[in-house]
Amino acid sequence: MDVLSKQYKIGIFRALQLGDLMVTIPAIKALRRFYPKSHISLIGLPWAKDFVKRFGLYFDDFIEFKGYPGLVELPFDPTSSLKFISYVQSLNFDLILQFHGDGSIINPLVELLGAKKTAGFFLPGQYCPNKFSFLSYPYNLPEVLKYLKLIEFLGIPLQGESLEFPITNSDINEFAKLKSQFNLISGQYICLHPGARDPKRRWSIKNFAYIADAFARMKLQVVISGSDSELSIAHQVEVISRYKPLNLAGKTTLGSLALLLKNSRLLISNDTGVSHIADALNVPSIIIFLASDPNRWGPKDKKLHRRVCFNQASNPKHILLESKDFISSKRNKDILENFPNISSAYLPLEYRQI
Repeated sequence: MDVLSKQYKIGIFRALQLGDLMVTIPAIKALRRFYPKSHISLIGLPWAKDFVKRFGLYFDDFIEFKGYPGLVELPFDPTSSLKFISYVQSLNFDLILQFHGDGSIINPLVELLGAKKTAGFFLPGQYCPNKFSFLSYPYNLPEVLKYLKLIEFLGIPLQGESLEFPITNSDINEFAKLKSQFNLISGQYICLHPGARDPKRRWSIKNFAYIADAFARMKLQVVISGSDSELSIAHQVEVISRYKPLNLAGKTTLGSLALLLKNSRLLISNDTGVSHIADALNVPSIIIFLASDPNRWGPKDKKLHRRVCFNQASNPKHILLESKDFISSKRNKDILENFPNISSAYLPLEYRQI
């Protein structure tokens, strides 16, 4: 695979969630630039079909993964899995890249997919399909750099490390309606994202309510964002807060959510997919890391995107102090510094045990 003009069939296996896919885009961008006429397919979870449409500059096709023993992302059904393997084999890929992880579970599956060549990661001492195209898994690198290192290992020139999130005309129209309906003023509101797929990554509801009230006292509109699956979490923050933030959970598409963040003064979020959207769109953010490694998943720009780790997150005032650089007026800074310490007395009785 050394001629730029040749049309290869390339598959990329990464059956994971939004943030997991976004951090691979710099590597996939390099792959596309090196093989501009090739047909590149993403093999992923059902939701990622829309991701492929959004990133149509880099992908040509989507193939829905059907599950495999040991992978928790989907329930395993032998019949569906065998049909999936047979279907991918029939496509006769020239190359399938294993972008799913360290290879300890997935490498045998990738080999079964029947590509002429496979590449990816392996763990020393475990199965390595090909020593010339599989790289020892670099645990110590940030997630973005892992896949760039693999691409470089395969002899493909890099095209930068920045994340991307394409905005469509449909996104713009959807956000314009949202902005008009809820009287949103660009740069005058703060976004709070209290949800996360993994419960261990969620900062407490009462802490989000606490900082929502702090920003409301600064005359900043506070907006709660979230997916349909995060409606309950967002509602609890809304109920606990004294100043009643605007709850837009479940009211945005992925694209209008991206523009909601882009037009905000600041995002405060758990370590989840929206943090990577903020990174891609250069939205100032404070990301709370409770059960994940900030060096692996945190944005590269530590000035624009602040990382708050487990020991710091125990006091919500620390998050407020981190926001000072993004809140310009002296009055707001004074409020931040003098906002009272959180206590159970602050909460309505029915929520004090949350």
